[in-house]
Amino acid sequence: MTICTDGGEFLFGDVVNEEMELNERGIIVKREWLKTAELRKDIILDEYIIMPNHFHGVILIIDDGRGTARRAPTVERFSRPVANSFPTIVRSFKSAVTNRINQIRGTPGASVWQRNYYEHVIRNEDKLFKIRQYIQNNPLKWHLDRENPERVGLDKLEGEIFNLGKNTNYFFADKK
Repeated sequence: MTICTDGGEFLFGDVVNEEMELNERGIIVKREWLKTAELRKDIILDEYIIMPNHFHGVILIIDDGRGTARRAPTVERFSRPVANSFPTIVRSFKSAVTNRINQIRGTPGASVWQRNYYEHVIRNEDKLFKIRQYIQNNPLKWHLDRENPERVGLDKLEGEIFNLGKNTNYFFADKK
């Protein structure tokens, strides 16, 4: 999944020398992400990265042998959260981060995240490997990241993972 900040605001730190340096708000994101696994025993948090204006994370759903009743659905009934569904996990994470950040900023009720998020179901080991590689290398390739307003090019692996075709429109900052 990918969750972006409201308006693409750089809230969580900076990429310095191709490494992400978290600020106080970025550390809050990290703590709340790790707490997600403590609160839900039927998931495993896999690779993740906190970037200046977005977050990537992989959640593995534990198959306990009870079949479809234990799957984490990716949809909910309108205004009725489904316990341990993917949307409920994401909503809870976003809410906890927002509350903690707004406490330190003194901005109750202010938005931290965009309204929604991007999700991608990983269906095989090859795709999981590529997504892990993409997440691990995100700070190294910040100059190519689609969430970077100063992006200077395309990341081939990103296009492959997210099926971005040759006709995809990209917007780049002017080079000066």
